[in-house]
Amino acid sequence: MSSTQVRAGESKPAQNKLWGGRFTGGLDPLMEAYNESLSLDKAFYAEDIDGSIAWARANKNAEILTDKEFKEIQRGFEMVRKEWETESFDVKPGVDEDIHTANERRLGEIIGPAIAGKLHTGRSRNDQIATDLRLWVRKKHLEIQGHLESLLKVIVSRAENEINLIMPGYTHLQRAQPVRWSHWLLSYGFFFASDLERLQSLMKDLNKCPLGSGALSGNVFEVDRHGISQGAGFEGLCWNSMNAVSDRDFLIDTMAWGSRFMGHVSRISMDLCIYSSQESGFVRLADAYSTGSSLMPQKKNPDALELLRGKSGQMHGITFGFTSTMNSLPSCYNKDMQEGTSAILSTIHLLTTSIQILTGVLSTLSTNPANMVKALEPSMLATELADYLVRKGVPFRETHHISGRVVALAEKEEKGMDELTTAQLQSIDKRFDDNVRECFDHEAAVEKRTAQGGTARSSVMEQIAVMKKFLETGVMPAWSVDG
Repeated sequence: MSSTQVRAGESKPAQNKLWGGRFTGGLDPLMEAYNESLSLDKAFYAEDIDGSIAWARANKNAEILTDKEFKEIQRGFEMVRKEWETESFDVKPGVDEDIHTANERRLGEIIGPAIAGKLHTGRSRNDQIATDLRLWVRKKHLEIQGHLESLLKVIVSRAENEINLIMPGYTHLQRAQPVRWSHWLLSYGFFFASDLERLQSLMKDLNKCPLGSGALSGNVFEVDRHGISQGAGFEGLCWNSMNAVSDRDFLIDTMAWGSRFMGHVSRISMDLCIYSSQESGFVRLADAYSTGSSLMPQKKNPDALELLRGKSGQMHGITFGFTSTMNSLPSCYNKDMQEGTSAILSTIHLLTTSIQILTGVLSTLSTNPANMVKALEPSMLATELADYLVRKGVPFRETHHISGRVVALAEKEEKGMDELTTAQLQSIDKRFDDNVRECFDHEAAVEKRTAQGGTARSSVMEQIAVMKKFLETGVMPAWSVDG
């Protein structure tokens, strides 16, 4: 007989385990540690207590509990809650395998097992954990929404206050056209606003009540599930009991949302890493979000941005991992689903801290307008030359080719396009006049982009107004600030 088998047979399951009656042998200590989840799901202590009180009230209304018994359960749970809040709850290793067991065990010690033993009537840990998770994730969604709104307010404030700054806009990491710094900020602001809208949309599916579904087949005591749902602040029911206990889509949705959001975080972090480099020098991170080198005293590293970029990969891994866990599971509850607890706890922690770090970075970094202007090359105005000829009636495909020849000539002459003489420009196309010089003005080029969504001051100010309206009402205007 193996040592594992000897250990497993030495003791019977503790009497207050919620499943112990059918078993005659004890658990291998390694299995006991492998199986326990209290170290993680204790995060849901408040939700577990709230759900248990709601369940006790339903059992009182179904005349399974007397009014006096319900009040005792309620009183006992408030004492248990206080112990968790003050970190004085005494966990019993080997007994308290999860938050449900721990709370009910302690309740029995406070009010006695005769009443506490009635609490679980008609309830399973399957619908209990599903309820705890939904309540907890719902609370965290609202917290994340608040953090996202704070991030958007920082972006809008900087965009409004620094609207005069003009910098290179990039495609393929190549300098492309001049844009306002505010325009770049708002490009991510609208990403994050879209993320906020998407997160809000998840609430409808999340905010459904599974309690009263039992292990899988429903409840035999005719509890009022509508009353339970409304009392716990849910907006509806999980209508099928088998679906209710097996559904973890709301966790996957949250993780998938996190992956999408962190993808946006990673992209703005990458941009800011480039903009804060010595090669660009457009921005400088505050010391609070930078570190130095252990060898090179001159270094100031954008560690906050690099960590945000790295956390994006971690978020994708969490999402893929739990999605893979749920893939091909048979119907109803399976213990594999316990892995959702660590996945969602990691997800919420990663998202909450990342949003706050990014908000801190954006609210404290400083800009260097001189370096932004220095990086504005004449070649970035090549499209202006093409548009100049378009206004003279020349087809754009032709003007694009003509402008490209001007760029090539400037490169051959080793000078900027703005340094070419009018005669040199006319050697390429006679339709260039002296007023072509007006094209070689970066700010004028910016100000021509007046269509909605563009980088002209008026367009950027409209975007700021749209974002303010969104933050005020929670609804993104479809066509204008007024609707």
